[in-house]
Amino acid sequence: MADRSRVAAVIVRDGCLLMVRERAAGPTGRHDGPEYWALPGGGVEPGEDPGEAVRREVVERTGLVPLAVRHAYEAPYPSGWTSCYRVEVGPGEPRPGVDGDMGCDCPRMVGPVWVPLARALAGEGRVMVPTLLMAASV
Repeated sequence: MADRSRVAAVIVRDGCLLMVRERAAGPTGRHDGPEYWALPGGGVEPGEDPGEAVRREVVERTGLVPLAVRHAYEAPYPSGWTSCYRVEVGPGEPRPGVDGDMGCDCPRMVGPVWVPLARALAGEGRVMVPTLLMAASV
């Protein structure tokens, strides 16, 4: 695991968790490899406060406006430890984001997806959710 500071947003609305579908790099280096789902998030810029970083990443990845942010837990991620934040967002539907710091013109982000939570997980209790889910091939 790399030693990179990272943040992720846990956004729950109407019993669903918002995740972003993305594509990994394939053999050619383009983002046409296996699909995976991740919490909206990304790297913390040098000198940036993690709370501000998660706000920026929510806007970049989903187009939603963060209203409130509070630290929830720390979790491992392939590119480094991730500080996960519970984020309340304003009204509206998420849209596919853009990743301006990538060195290629191929789209990595497929789009945001509301994933239903089990009834026991949808409440206000303290629950860790996975920061990354690999899509199963069928």
